[in-house]
Amino acid sequence: MSDRTNIHAPGYRSRDKDLVPRVLLWGMFALAMTALAITVFAVVTDRPLEAQPQSSEVLRERWIVLEGHGAKAVTVRTTDGSILLDMAHGGFVTVVQNGLQTERKKHNVDPLRPVRIVEYTNGRLAAEDPDTGWSVELYAFGGENKAAFERLLDQK
Repeated sequence: MSDRTNIHAPGYRSRDKDLVPRVLLWGMFALAMTALAITVFAVVTDRPLEAQPQSSEVLRERWIVLEGHGAKAVTVRTTDGSILLDMAHGGFVTVVQNGLQTERKKHNVDPLRPVRIVEYTNGRLAAEDPDTGWSVELYAFGGENKAAFERLLDQK
């Protein structure tokens, strides 16, 4: 008996049939085109932005410098250069630092410029980079991640 697969075995499926049904492909194409049409319509009609964070007064803020050291380590400094935290595994702080560094690289901005951590009266907590216009809503990533930056605001 041969070791070759028997193409007439009951479990064998012909490869001539589409792996993804044609109806599904047309459905995915229609979904993508609909999303594109809605986006084009919104841009052409100059529709106002939706789902933007509500404006609020600043409760407290701090300018910090995030200095990355590889994939996990990060040093957090004050604007005068003193060290607030030096973490071998910075967790979410490292994630924010990496995002900030990427955006600054795109805009050719010094990665060691200060970033503003702001807590608003409505509970929002954000990191804002005035040099690039980049910002991240830190409260949206869960309580533990928000707490990491709240501790930075509380540090003396």
